[in-house]
Amino acid sequence: MKYVVLLGDGMSDQPVGALEGKTPLQAAKTPNMDFMAKRGTLGLAHTVPQGYAPGSDVANLSMFGYNPVDCYTGRSPLEAASMGVSLGPDDVAFRLNLVHLEARGGKLIMEDYSAGHISSADGRELVEELQRQLGNEEFSFHPGVSYRHLMVWHGGRTQIKMTPPHDISGQSVTEHMPSGEGADKLIYLMNASQMIFHNHPQYKRRAAAGEVPANSIWLWGHGKAPAMDTFDARFGLSGAVISAVDLIKGIGVYAGLDIINVPGATGYLDTNFDGKAQAAIDALKTHDFVFVHVEAPDEASHSGKLADKIKAIELFDEKVVGAVLQGVKQFGDYRILCAPDHPTPIALMTHSSDPVPFVIYAGEEKEKAGVAGYDEIAAAATGLKVEPGYKLMEMLLQR
Repeated sequence: MKYVVLLGDGMSDQPVGALEGKTPLQAAKTPNMDFMAKRGTLGLAHTVPQGYAPGSDVANLSMFGYNPVDCYTGRSPLEAASMGVSLGPDDVAFRLNLVHLEARGGKLIMEDYSAGHISSADGRELVEELQRQLGNEEFSFHPGVSYRHLMVWHGGRTQIKMTPPHDISGQSVTEHMPSGEGADKLIYLMNASQMIFHNHPQYKRRAAAGEVPANSIWLWGHGKAPAMDTFDARFGLSGAVISAVDLIKGIGVYAGLDIINVPGATGYLDTNFDGKAQAAIDALKTHDFVFVHVEAPDEASHSGKLADKIKAIELFDEKVVGAVLQGVKQFGDYRILCAPDHPTPIALMTHSSDPVPFVIYAGEEKEKAGVAGYDEIAAAATGLKVEPGYKLMEMLLQR
């Protein structure tokens, strides 16, 4: 038996006026997810435990079959694992976004949480400059992918309140600066980065090319290293993870899964959808389980770009879901779980804690009466709810 998780990050949404009251999932052309929904098990799952912020970290731990209540310590420690950065017992990891702030109306506004989806090469150049000028025995800076990077505070503090930058797009940053024990040191680093970036040759180069220059860092998502059982210890299966995002790969590292890096995987609309699908089929030749993550719908939602979100969903359905549906048949018995991790409503431009639609498909051919397709409304109409959401993995594996 082969098991596959196909995750379209942030696909789920709310009814949108511009779509005549439909959700993006309803409006998008998704024949492959609709095919599975009409023949498989369709329902809703609560992937974010009560009292937790609806982050991709918590939601994806649930999708991997881990209870966040038992193992979640923060987002950045998971990303650190993906980047090969080992954390000591007193180290605190922080997500470091490269952002673009804009002075407007006497306020400093979070204009772009991704600095124009800066390239990994440009991002690395800036983070390496931070390490040269600000790195020391207390703070170290580590380059990642695109705008997503890492800072480690050796012997750092954890009782700090911080805000994800994508939660405050278009808002003043003043009310959302770090607060709590040791926050003054983090604010100093954020302010110091602004002077470093402004004086860096890249700033003028990107501006002259009409690209959004990174002019500050934004720190958030902090935590210490978690303790997690491996996927094999929990479920007795070998597996692999395919994603462009360090968070997802980091969960895979802690779960003891093989990490497959696909050339051209970017985390946005220009990602290598075809390559991810082929990598999944190839991985199933030597593994029992594969987890395929596509970030593009979530990124489009955070940017408030409705057309891009619909396009991302359609590309996910065509190039990933459709290709895997065909390719997995060569292995005989198989089960596929398809779902988002959390909703990312276009109207909010950030995550919500609402349940997500899921479908588990095991090769059935006969349609079920009354199922319109794969979307939030059709899933709710089935009356099936999985809570807590980490139990979805047990449903997939029939445990």
